[in-house]
Amino acid sequence: MYPDIPEELKALIEPLVEDAGFELVDILLGQGRQPRLVRITIDTPSGDGRVPVGSCAVVSREIETHLDAEDAMAPPYRLEVSSPGLDRTLAREKDFAAACGSEVRIETRQPLDGRRRFRGRLVGFDDGIARVDIDGSEVGIPFEAVAKANTIYEFTRDDFAEKSGL
Repeated sequence: MYPDIPEELKALIEPLVEDAGFELVDILLGQGRQPRLVRITIDTPSGDGRVPVGSCAVVSREIETHLDAEDAMAPPYRLEVSSPGLDRTLAREKDFAAACGSEVRIETRQPLDGRRRFRGRLVGFDDGIARVDIDGSEVGIPFEAVAKANTIYEFTRDDFAEKSGL
């Protein structure tokens, strides 16, 4: 989650992402096996998730150069830069606000009413509270309690329709 990104890493990476015309959504630091995974998610300022693969490669090279020059990551590490994808990560408050009306999956840091995993329709996000409709009951989940969250892409007939001109 965006608030959990180490400040020194955010201070190094976020300006590089912004200079490329994108926004930093999240940084995930993998634990355990070597090489250590550094997964960076970026998005367009409009939040549409349409980050070209070539732009991810350019941002990745720039970040890797700076990480190495600043000795910010102990080698070996594996760097991945990508867009939010179909099941986009909800890491910032603005991501939750933009996802209202979507099906979401949320995992909390600690149990809320005896559970940590929630899946339902995000009906609102106000004053730092995600309001999720789960089988007809509305549950309020504080933003600071969220460990991990993402939208669940809902396929439609249009996803499977033949596209002309391809």
